[in-house]
Amino acid sequence: MKKQIENREDVSFLVHHFYAKIRADKEIGFYFNQMISDWDKHLEKLTGFWEMNLFGVKKYNGNPLAIHNEVDTHFDSKITSNEFGIWLNHWFQTIDEHFEGENADTLKRRARKMSTFLYMSMFENRKRGNEV
Repeated sequence: MKKQIENREDVSFLVHHFYAKIRADKEIGFYFNQMISDWDKHLEKLTGFWEMNLFGVKKYNGNPLAIHNEVDTHFDSKITSNEFGIWLNHWFQTIDEHFEGENADTLKRRARKMSTFLYMSMFENRKRGNEV
């Protein structure tokens, strides 16, 4: 039976199950597995990020734009909208497997917007890098 996303524990469950899929994905897993050395710390940070996005709890301190731009640079600007699409598909599937309701829908919408925003930031960062 699916449940509502009601608290940090639910968000943590989602983040852990989602990133298990990401790490195992043959097309995009290597991006994450090469860049992230401390998965426990990373999952805790991302739990805080999504908790903040959903419940307004300020437990996240980071700069997703800068981090994703660094990752893109590390991989020679080879990240495309395809990788973001795979990421989103895993996110939606993980939510749909375990959760339902308004908060689940909110996390889907916010992930879609965030992925677009991050990819556009990476694209702009590439243009600035070529102008130097």
